[in-house]
Amino acid sequence: MSYGVHSEVGVLRKVIVHRPELSMKRLTPTNNDRLLFDDILWVEQAQREHDAFVAMMRERGIEVFYHQQLLAEALDSGFEAKQHAIEQAVTHLTVGPALVDTVRETLSGWSGEKLATHLIGGLTKQEYGAAAPDSLVTASADASSFILPPLPNSLYQRDPSAWLYGGVSLNPMFFHARLLETMNQSTIYHYHPMFAGEDFAFWYPAAGEDERFHEEDYGTAAMEGGDMMPIGGRTVAIGLSERTKAQTIEHIALSLFAAGAADRVIAVNIPKRRSYMHLDTVFTFLDADKATAYPPFLETATTYSLRPGDKPGTLEVHRDASFVGALEESLGLSRLEVIPTGGDDFQ
Repeated sequence: MSYGVHSEVGVLRKVIVHRPELSMKRLTPTNNDRLLFDDILWVEQAQREHDAFVAMMRERGIEVFYHQQLLAEALDSGFEAKQHAIEQAVTHLTVGPALVDTVRETLSGWSGEKLATHLIGGLTKQEYGAAAPDSLVTASADASSFILPPLPNSLYQRDPSAWLYGGVSLNPMFFHARLLETMNQSTIYHYHPMFAGEDFAFWYPAAGEDERFHEEDYGTAAMEGGDMMPIGGRTVAIGLSERTKAQTIEHIALSLFAAGAADRVIAVNIPKRRSYMHLDTVFTFLDADKATAYPPFLETATTYSLRPGDKPGTLEVHRDASFVGALEESLGLSRLEVIPTGGDDFQ
C-alpha cells in the first residue's frame, strides 16, 4: 500500500487522531503552562466531543486510527520495537543516569498497551514503584512526581509528524514538553505492521537516524507539522515561525529535492509569537483556488523560494515578491482567491 498526502484540499481517506485520556487528566493549574496548555480541560466532555468528531468522520467514509492504539500495537510487534521506544524515551537526560537501566528493564516487561499508556500519559514515581536507593531523581520526588512526563499535546497529531507527498517527516519539536511525542511517532512508522516494510520515505530524519534527536540542539533547529503544507504543483509551503526554523527547512528541502519529490519549497516568515504559532493558524486552503488568511500576516509575509542548486546537496534561495504570488505561480493559478478572516484586535 502506498501512503502520502498530496494536497491540502484533497479527499481525506485515512487519519490518525488521539483521544483525550490520561495525559489530559494530569494537567493541573501548576503544570498546564509548562505543558503548553492555557487552561485545564474537562476531560470527560472533551472525550464526548472527540468521539462525536470521530463518528462524523467515519460516517463520511474516512478510516480513523487512534494514536495510542497504533503505538500499543507497534510495541507488541516485537522486541526491537519495544527496545526502540524505550531507549528513545528513557535516557540519562529524561530519568537520570542512576535510573536508566532499571527503568528500561521494568518497562521492557510491560505489555504494549500498558507501555503505550504511560509513554503518552506519563509515569509517576508511585506507578513505577521500584526502589532506587541510588537515584536522586526518585529520592527528591514525591509519589505523584513524574519519572516520565505526560504528553497532553499528543492531541495535536499534525505537529510531531507530517506527510509531504510520498514521505513523512518526524519533526524535532521546538518546546521540550513535546520532544517525546516524536519518539512515539517514530515507533509507529518504523514498526507498526501497517507501515513496516511499506514504500515511503523519511524526509527527516533519514530512516535509521533517530539518534539525531538526542545529538542536535533543537532549540535552534526545530520544525512542527502545523507549518508544513504539501500544496501540490510539486511544491511545499512551510512557515518560518516561532516553532519552525530555517535550518530545518533547509534539511527538508534537500531531502525532498534529492528524492525528486518536489521542485520548490516556499518559506514564509511568520511573526515569532504564540498567537501566530503555525502557518495553518494564519493561512488555510479552502479549495484548489481559495484560501482564508489573517490579513496582517499577508501584509508582512516575507517569502523565499528554495529550489535545487546546480550541484547535488545545494540550494538556490530567492526572495519572492509575495506569498500569494508564489503560491499562484507554483499552482498555475491566474488568481488565488483569499478570503480574509474576521474579527478585530480583541477576537
